[in-house]
Amino acid sequence: METATLVAISIFVLLVSFTGYALYTAFKLPSQQLRDPFEEHED
Repeated sequence: METATLVAISIFVLLVSFTGYALYTAFKLPSQQLRDPFEEHED
């Protein structure tokens, strides 16, 4: 493969990995420990 193709594939894999990790931390187990200050103060 050419160097440009390998660089493009590497950047794509890194982007997908970071996006997947961000979604995991936002919606899976670690986010359940967070508290919602707006929900605590609703009347």
